[in-house]
Amino acid sequence: MEELWPVPSERTCALMRAVAERILPTTEDFVDEVFAASQLGTQYQFVVDDPVLAAGDRRMHKAYLIHWLTGTIHHPGRRVPVFEDPETLRFARDLVRRGLDTSDLGSWRAAQWVAWRRWTDECFAATSDHELLRETLQVSGYSIITFVDDSMAALAEYVEAERTDLARSANAERHATAQLLVEGAPISRARAEARLGYALTGTHVAAIVWVDSSERSEALEAAAEHVMRACGAGRRLTLVASTNALWLWIPTDQVPPTSVLQPELEGLPGVRVAVGRPGRDIEGFRRTHLDAATAQRVLARLGSARRVVRYEDIQLVAALSADMTQAEQFVTDTLGEFATADTLLRETALAYVQERFNATSTAERLFTHRNTIERRLARVDRMLPMPLVENATSVVAALMYLQLRDDR
Repeated sequence: MEELWPVPSERTCALMRAVAERILPTTEDFVDEVFAASQLGTQYQFVVDDPVLAAGDRRMHKAYLIHWLTGTIHHPGRRVPVFEDPETLRFARDLVRRGLDTSDLGSWRAAQWVAWRRWTDECFAATSDHELLRETLQVSGYSIITFVDDSMAALAEYVEAERTDLARSANAERHATAQLLVEGAPISRARAEARLGYALTGTHVAAIVWVDSSERSEALEAAAEHVMRACGAGRRLTLVASTNALWLWIPTDQVPPTSVLQPELEGLPGVRVAVGRPGRDIEGFRRTHLDAATAQRVLARLGSARRVVRYEDIQLVAALSADMTQAEQFVTDTLGEFATADTLLRETALAYVQERFNATSTAERLFTHRNTIERRLARVDRMLPMPLVENATSVVAALMYLQLRDDR
């Protein structure tokens, strides 16, 4: 492509630099557009569904976008060199651990198209000189396409080398086996247990332990140990799912309450935990992990900062939040004015339902006089479209949704 690349004029270089300088401060919004397009175009739905991988994917798009814009500002019209970003290489390594790679052409091209569309819009806004536009878009087109192709080739080379290294590791074989079990693929119990070094009989509880930044990944192992002990177990199956996440299976039938799990993480800032329901045998091994993954996705979907979540506590919210637009409408229709009520009123309404509409028990639970509870409940009913006792299930679901969504 080098021989076809036109030598840009001074005016074209100046325009490219000016447009890149104008776009650079709006990088976050630009990245959101590019990332959304890449997710729609991907063949790997697994990356979209996993909050840790999705975050790594977004960081990669941001790093590449900033690199190309910066390169264009400093040397407009020239070939932008490949960007060897440590975060991007970590993301590529994480994909290899999951048996994937970075050659998802649909994702790359979708992101490239959105970036090109935004670039051309900005160029047209910057000048009405047709000859200048023609040359600028020709040079820009070669630059963007070449940068994407070069980046894909460099990552593919890195992935191949990483795959070779990982193939020699025990974690790679164990992860592949666990993935087969989670996907419900046919594999004998004896073979799976031999590869995992973990018995598939009995009851298991799965957990996903993760951090939002690789700078805190050293805390993952300590957090996994805390979770295991909080479950009353002395051993666990641990798989390195990515640089920022561990998958755990713990041989226990007990899921400790969040009030027990939360204090265990106090000395480990940034660490988060999602826990599945207990499950028996091979099917339980599979289901409890899917539970934990669903709980993790719910936090990501709602943008919640909650550090510990159990699937059994948010099962209804998981189903409700599958379509965020419908979920928000459900909350509005169900709660009406009560959607913006203070925390005290919300807690009272939840406690009243959980105490089976017993005002005395609710007062004891909240360490409040019964008359106070009754006054609060009267306010709740005035704010709700329907009395609480007539629509309790929907009200509780809506309140639980708001609790997670607003937990910042």
